[in-house]
Amino acid sequence: MSRRSGILEFAVLGLLRESPMHGYELRKRLNTSLGVFRAFSYGTLYPCLKALVANGWLIEETGGTPEGAPAAALTGRRAKIVYRLTASGKEHFEELLAHSGPDAWEDEHFGVRFAFFGQTSRDVRMRVLEGRRSRLEERLEKMRTSLARTRERLDDYTLELQRHGMESVEREVRWLNELIESERAGRDQRAPDPAEQGKKDQSGDTGGLPRHRGGSRPDPSDDTTT
Repeated sequence: MSRRSGILEFAVLGLLRESPMHGYELRKRLNTSLGVFRAFSYGTLYPCLKALVANGWLIEETGGTPEGAPAAALTGRRAKIVYRLTASGKEHFEELLAHSGPDAWEDEHFGVRFAFFGQTSRDVRMRVLEGRRSRLEERLEKMRTSLARTRERLDDYTLELQRHGMESVEREVRWLNELIESERAGRDQRAPDPAEQGKKDQSGDTGGLPRHRGGSRPDPSDDTTT
């Protein structure tokens, strides 16, 4: 399985965990909620859905309207097929949520993983955030070294573009530092009751999100950091 199809599988399972959807609504959510899928087609989505059905992680329901789905969006031929997460699919998604390896830190994957942090345990969130920060700090150091070595050979516009790229990475590192600090503060506040903390982690406690302190937060799926 390619990295692109793997993150699409993760996103589809995560969205369907929230509620059953038909293909049109699912594609709309992928386009609008997850920036990495802005340029996205049915030709990519439906093979993924068929594969998930074949694996037993989704089921297709015909002729019904899923609870909470807008009736207006369920018109036309495609609207007759609604995709619902199975118990096996939910278990598989939980396994994917627990993954915090290097793939989760990459530009394309991180934005999607971050979108589902509300369903992710605190420990996994911390590992992904710290891994992402480490990856960007390495990238930033390489960019600085390259710029110092080639500065005199660059014209003004190319130099400005290089600086813009560095500023984008620096901005995301600051944002990650704030998130990590807030996650740690939230964990420390709840430390006296391990049993209760475990319950909150299982439910995807989002108490670690920071208050916004000015400036704009970078979009985790923004291609300016690539």
